[in-house]
Amino acid sequence: MEIHSFRTLNLSKEVEKALRDAGVSIPTSVQQKALPPMMDGYNVIARAPTGTGKTFAFGIPILEYLNMNVDYIQALILSPTRELALQISSEIKNLGKYIHGLSVVSVIGGQRMDVQIRKLKAHPQIVVATPGRLLDHISRNTISISSIHTLILDEADEMLNMGFIKDIRKIMSYTPSDKQIALFSATMSREVMNISYEYIHRPVEIDIAPKEEDLPKIRQFIITVAEKDKPRITADIITKRSLSKVMIFCNTKSKVRTLTARLRSYGLPVDCLHGDIVQKSRNRIMEEFRNGVFSVLIATDVAARGIDVADIEAVINYDVPLENEYYLHRIGRTGRAGKEGEAFTFVSYAETARMNDIVRFTHAEPEELDPENPGIQE
Repeated sequence: MEIHSFRTLNLSKEVEKALRDAGVSIPTSVQQKALPPMMDGYNVIARAPTGTGKTFAFGIPILEYLNMNVDYIQALILSPTRELALQISSEIKNLGKYIHGLSVVSVIGGQRMDVQIRKLKAHPQIVVATPGRLLDHISRNTISISSIHTLILDEADEMLNMGFIKDIRKIMSYTPSDKQIALFSATMSREVMNISYEYIHRPVEIDIAPKEEDLPKIRQFIITVAEKDKPRITADIITKRSLSKVMIFCNTKSKVRTLTARLRSYGLPVDCLHGDIVQKSRNRIMEEFRNGVFSVLIATDVAARGIDVADIEAVINYDVPLENEYYLHRIGRTGRAGKEGEAFTFVSYAETARMNDIVRFTHAEPEELDPENPGIQE
C-alpha cells in the first residue's frame, strides 16, 4: 500500500499542524512507501537516496504511537555521526512541537556526559544516539533501552562503513526481542544485508529508485584549471555570482586550512571543518553557518558527514573527490527541498581521468565553464 497524501493516515492534530507549519503536504516517495507499514507496526528495510525525507518516514510513526504516561525510552534512533544525530533530533522536535511533554534527547560524543545524564534522568520518550556514546551510557547504567518499542538504524551503510558493526550487535542485545525495527540505507552492501537478515524478521522491503521529482535540481559545471589558480577562481565564483551560502570540499585537512586562510585574505567570510576541530567548536561553526554569520564553509568529506543545511546555493569541489559516491554526497548538499542549486568541480590536468570516471559512474552531464568568466550565467 502506498499513500499520496498525509490525510490518508489520519494523523493526530498535533502532527498535522506541525506538517502544515513546515509547508509539507505531499509525501515523498520513501514516505509514501514506508509510512503505511511503519504505522502498522511492521519491520521495514528501506533503500532510499539521501535527502529524500527519511526522517519523517520514521519520525511520524514514532510520534503517533508515543505513550506520554510512561517514563521509559520508547524509541531509539541510531545515527553514524553526531551532526546527523543532532539534525534528526531537531527535525523530530519540530515535528512533535505541539505534543505536550515531548522530550527528545541526543546522546552523542563531544558533549558533556553529566549534561546528557541530567537530560536522561528527565525520562525522554525518544533518544537519538551515536553507537559509541550510547554504549558508554549503558556501561554506566545511565540509560536503559530494554523497553523500547521502535529501533531505527539510519544511514546503516555509513554506520557499518565506519566500523560500528560490533557496537550495533552489542546494542541489539540490550533491546527487547519484540521491538519494531526499521533500517534505512542509501546502499545495500553485503554488511547491511547481513545485519538485516540477522535481526530484522519478516520485514517489508522498500527500494526507492529516485524519481525525477525527488531528485535535487542541480546544474553541474566542470572548470579545467591549474592548481595555483583554484583560490582566485573560487573567490570569483562566489563574488561574481553573489552567492551567500556555499560549501567547498577539499580532500585533505591541510588543504582546508590553507584555502580558508587564502579566502579570508580576499575578504570573504569563511570558516572550516576538519577532523582536528573539537565538537564544541564544530557545533558553534555549524550554528553560525546556518544563521548566516559567515557564508562559506570549507570541509573535508569526513568532517561534513551528516551535515544538512537549508538553502545552500552552491557546492564547489575544490578537489575532485577520491570516491565516486563522494561526488554525489557533496553535490547533494545543494538543490534541497525543490530549490535549484549549482555544483562546480575544479579539474586539474592530473585529475582529468578521475573526473571522467565520476561522469561515467553518475551519468552526469556537466557543462564546461570558462575559468576566466565563472560568473556568467546563461
